[in-house]
Amino acid sequence: MSDAEWAVVGDLVPVLGWLSGRGGRPGGYCHRQMIDAVRYLVDNGIKWRAMPADFPPWPRVYAFFARWRDTGLVTELHDRLRQAVRAGEGRSAEPSAGVVDSQ
Repeated sequence: MSDAEWAVVGDLVPVLGWLSGRGGRPGGYCHRQMIDAVRYLVDNGIKWRAMPADFPPWPRVYAFFARWRDTGLVTELHDRLRQAVRAGEGRSAEPSAGVVDSQ
């Protein structure tokens, strides 16, 4: 994830409890690593268990992804990045039409 992409979505990622003074156990991996791991998985179409050793262990990445998915964070990340891409192309942030393809 580039620094520009992180600037767009970094404020959405929840702050860990121990960083905000609420106690709890320190996290072993930063959120940016987790997002990079999920993006790698989606980009390459691999299975969770095939996650390269460069990333955190796949069960930890999946646990973060599942928590973020269930709270709506994944949808919000997608929407923000889509809006940034559309704005960069000089288009409206929200699409004005949709295409339905039935196969």
